Amino acid sequence: MNAPTSMDLAARSLRSVWHPCTQMRRHEDMPPIAVARGHGPWLYDADGRRYFDAISSWWVNLFGHTNARINRALVDQLERLEHAMLAGFTHEPVVALSEKLSALTGHALGRCFYASDGASAVEIALKMSVHAWRNAGHGAKTEFICVAGGYHGETLGALGVTDTALFRAPYESMLRPAHIAASPDARHALPGEGAAEVAARALADMERLLQERHGQVAAVIVEPLVQCAAGMAMHDAAYVAGLRALCDAYGAHLIADEIAVGCGRSGSFFACEQAGVWPDFLCLSKGISGGYLPLSLVMTQEYVYQAFYDDDVRRGFLHSHSYTGNPLACRAALETLAIFEDEQVLERNRGLAQAMERALQPLAQDARIARPRRTGMIWACDARLDDPADAGAFSRRFAQEAARRELLLRPIGNTLYLMPPYILGEEDVQWLAARVHEVFDTVMEAA
Repeated sequence: MNAPTSMDLAARSLRSVWHPCTQMRRHEDMPPIAVARGHGPWLYDADGRRYFDAISSWWVNLFGHTNARINRALVDQLERLEHAMLAGFTHEPVVALSEKLSALTGHALGRCFYASDGASAVEIALKMSVHAWRNAGHGAKTEFICVAGGYHGETLGALGVTDTALFRAPYESMLRPAHIAASPDARHALPGEGAAEVAARALADMERLLQERHGQVAAVIVEPLVQCAAGMAMHDAAYVAGLRALCDAYGAHLIADEIAVGCGRSGSFFACEQAGVWPDFLCLSKGISGGYLPLSLVMTQEYVYQAFYDDDVRRGFLHSHSYTGNPLACRAALETLAIFEDEQVLERNRGLAQAMERALQPLAQDARIARPRRTGMIWACDARLDDPADAGAFSRRFAQEAARRELLLRPIGNTLYLMPPYILGEEDVQWLAARVHEVFDTVMEAA
């Protein structure tokens, strides 16, 4: 039997698969790319065409596709244990992973609760916060504060603390909306201001809300350092430190959604490290398994755990799903952490991030570009468009032209960003920067 072609697979996919975050009708003009294999930073379609995965397949792939170390770890784990329920049972991968992650926080966050995806982790943190306050005798604390432009997932609880109209609007009647505080997005700087001044103004707005609603607010949720879905909106680390102080002063939990910015993306393993604080809840997903298997978790402080520790089952945290703490996913995560340690990834990334920034200088200095910026391994800029309403069309044209030039890129509106795997060499960086600029030129000249 002949192997299916890319065209065959795309046609079959459109007849049977409902793709995420997609207006399916647009695939009539731009069929999905039928990926057949991957290696390193490259994906290959069924016809052998290659695509440089410059956004790590939705920010999950840290060490390249078909990474030899993670592959070997998974093969070994397959021979031992593929899955067992975590209620009433445990296993070495989930215990070892929990211990290693706790140690990375200096044991400030000593308990790990597992799920499968980022939105689920956010749901867990929200529920855990409200339930902990209830167990402590503060049942009125059921409200949340989120940050303008923030994104925390698309399940109902997560959408309630998400301020992205595109995702929220159809489901507004089903949600418990959160209070929305001003964003510390450094792009909001007034003349003469820097990121620190924007952060201070945003903290003042947060304090206003906490003063008004502290008796009802259970938690504040934030994406530390970078609000990714808001167009890679970057802010000063002082904002996160200030949130910690405000939450302590007004009796609210702090939830750090590090699903996208954790695991080294921000320059440190946890983004909160750069603020010198730890939250009450820290959500991880995406890169934690190296991009191999669905895995998420919520790390909590010991006092939160103790709020549920009781003889009464109703005071326990009764949340689960069938694949909680899956051994294969945990083993992939353990090997991911081992690569960080053995190969001094964070130190290497500092040089890699600077090399990316240097290589992208010609694009950053292009008059058609605004606000070039970088946090760790996340680089972004905004295209200057004559009409802001053209942002969606710009994004689609850019993704399509990028694919024609061997690149996987998906701008967020008029925000072009790179979030590549951590394995690039100097030649990769130079090729990537030049090719991105070529795509940008083509798209802008055709507009």
